[in-house]
Amino acid sequence: MKDNSFLGKEPIGKLLFKLAVPTVIAQLINMFYNIVDRIYIGHIPGEGALALTGVGVCMPMIMVVSAFAALVSSGGAPRASIFMGKGDNESAEKTLGNCFTTQIIVSCILTAVLLLWNRDLLMAFGASENTIAYGTAYMNIYALGTIFVQLTLGMNAFITAQGFAKVGMLSVLIGAVSNIILDPILIFGFHMGVRGAAFATIFSQAISCVWVLSFLFGKKTQLKIRRKYMKLEKGIILPALALGTAAFIMQSSESIISVCFNSSLLKYGGDIAVGAMTILTSVMQFAMLPLQGLGQGAQPIISYNYGAKNAGRVKAAFKLLLKSSLGYALLLWALVMAVPQVFSAMFTADTELILFTKTALRIYLAGLFLFGIQMACQMTFTALGNAKASITVAVMRKFVLLIPLIYILPFVFKGNQVIAVYLAEPAADTLAVTFTAILFRMQFKKALNKISKK
Repeated sequence: MKDNSFLGKEPIGKLLFKLAVPTVIAQLINMFYNIVDRIYIGHIPGEGALALTGVGVCMPMIMVVSAFAALVSSGGAPRASIFMGKGDNESAEKTLGNCFTTQIIVSCILTAVLLLWNRDLLMAFGASENTIAYGTAYMNIYALGTIFVQLTLGMNAFITAQGFAKVGMLSVLIGAVSNIILDPILIFGFHMGVRGAAFATIFSQAISCVWVLSFLFGKKTQLKIRRKYMKLEKGIILPALALGTAAFIMQSSESIISVCFNSSLLKYGGDIAVGAMTILTSVMQFAMLPLQGLGQGAQPIISYNYGAKNAGRVKAAFKLLLKSSLGYALLLWALVMAVPQVFSAMFTADTELILFTKTALRIYLAGLFLFGIQMACQMTFTALGNAKASITVAVMRKFVLLIPLIYILPFVFKGNQVIAVYLAEPAADTLAVTFTAILFRMQFKKALNKISKK
C-alpha cells in the first residue's frame, strides 16, 4: 500500500511532471486508441470514405457512453482525493465503492438503449441512406462492450487520483496496444470491415477492464473496492454525481453538438462535409485529450492540498497547469495552421476529402490556441470540488454559445454556409474563454481565502 502524503510534500514542478507525464501519455494513447479505428476504416479499399462517414456518425453515441463514465469518475475521484487530504480514507473508499456500483447500473441501461434504438439515433445524428449500414454494423457490436468501457474509464480515474499515474497509464496502454494489433487483423485479415473494428475495440476494452479491477481489488492500492461500501448512500454518491455533472455536460454535449454540426453540414454540404467533420472531431481530440491528461495529473495535487488546507501549493499547482496547458495548445494550433493536410491524410486517402478538410481544419480550429486556458480553469474547478462553477462554464461554451452559433452563422455568411458552420467553433471558443477566465479569477480567490490560515 502506497502512502499518498507525498502529494502534500514534494516540489510542485517535480510532482506535476511525475503525475502529468503518465496521464498525458495515457490520453495520447487513448486518443490514438479512439482514432485508430477511423484511420483503418478510412483506408478500406473502395468504400473507405463512406465507411468513415458511417462510423463518424456513431461518435455521438460513443461520446455519451464515455460521458456517463465521466459523470461518475470525474466527480468521485476528486472527492476521494479531497477526503484523503483530510485523512478520511473511509469516506474515500465509500466514494470508490458507490461509484463502482453506479457504473455497473449505468452500463446495463446504456447497453439496452444502444441495442434497441441505435439505428434511429444514428439517423438523427446525421447518417444518410448511404452510410447508415456502416453505422449500425459498428454500433450493434460496440454496444455489447459498454460495461467494459464504463468500468475501464470510470475506475481508472480512482487509480490516478491516488497518485498511481503509471498504473493508470498502463491501463490505457494495454487496451490500446491490443486494439492496434487486432484492428488490421479483423478489418483486413478476416475481411470484417467496420464490424472488425468494433470487435477489436470491445476485446481491447475488456482486457483493460480486467487490469483496472485487478488493481483496485488487489493489495497495492490504497483505496480498495470493498463489498461493504458498494451499497449506494445518498450522502456519498449524490455529491460525486453533482461534481461530475460538468464533465458529463462537456462530453455528452459533444453528441448533441455532433448532431447539430452533422445535420447542418448534410444540409449545406452533403456527405463530404459530414465526412470532413469526422476528421475535424478526431483532430480536436489531439487537443482535448492531452489537455485533460494534464488536468488529471494536476487534480490529485490540487484536490489533496485543498483538503489539507495548503493554499500555497494549490495556487502553485494551478499556475504550472495553466502554463503547461497554454503551451501545448499554442504548439498544436501552430501545427494545424501550418500543415492541415498532414492531419487530413491520416484519416483518408480520398483526394477530394483531403482538400476539403484542409480548409475546414484551419477554420474550425482557429481558436485552439486559447483552449489551454479553458481546460486548465475547468479542470481546477473540478479538482476544488466547485460543481456549480464547473457546470456553469461547461453549459456556457456548449449550449449558450456554440449550438446557437451553428445555426445563426450560416444565415449571416450566406456566401459559403458550410464554412460558416465550421466557424461556429472558434467563435464560441473565444467568447467562452473570456467568460471562464473572469469567473475563475473570482472563484479561485474565494477558494484560496477559504482554506488560508489567518
